Amino acid sequence: MIAQLFAAAGVLALLTLVPGPDMAVVTRRSLTSGPADGYRTAGGIVAGLLVWGVLAVVGLAAVLAASAVAYTVVKVLGVLYLLYLGIQALWNSRRSAPAAPVSEEAPSLRSGGGSAWRTGLTSNLLNPKIAVFYTGLLPSLAPSDLSVPLGLAILVALHLVMTMAWLSGYVYLVSRARSVFERPRVRRAMDRVTGVVLIAFGVRLATEGA
Repeated sequence: MIAQLFAAAGVLALLTLVPGPDMAVVTRRSLTSGPADGYRTAGGIVAGLLVWGVLAVVGLAAVLAASAVAYTVVKVLGVLYLLYLGIQALWNSRRSAPAAPVSEEAPSLRSGGGSAWRTGLTSNLLNPKIAVFYTGLLPSLAPSDLSVPLGLAILVALHLVMTMAWLSGYVYLVSRARSVFERPRVRRAMDRVTGVVLIAFGVRLATEGA
């Protein structure tokens, strides 16, 4: 069982490190609103994974993954949300006078903590690939000596810890270089880049098959 857990941890680590919409959302929040909002966004993402994990353990996520209609509904909502975030970032990049830098201690002037958490939660919940991942891949990684629900619960908990650790470390690294990103030209460029990336993820999600 230990060997299977180590193998599963390796697969989960690789999947956690692969850049995706969650990382793009965390990047934008960290740069525009400061590291505190970046951590809150990461917390929202992990909360979304927890919801998916609970649904997977009780079997409801499998229903979504197997239902073309349900999958399509979540997929469309996810696409629209990613496009909204991308367009919002591009719109912000058009401002001639960027917002003043936000200190790590001060509350964000451009978004509230609850808003950052909800952004992370929503972006994750509206990603139907998580349902497919938790119902298609995780069961195959679960230790054979354990019951399926218990094995899934352990892997979900492991994935949550990995994701929070990775995103928190990423926010810290971004915050260390924030003085560079706060320069007007750099901030506008980053808004444009993250906007294009979020739109690209939305388009990719829209064009990929279920």
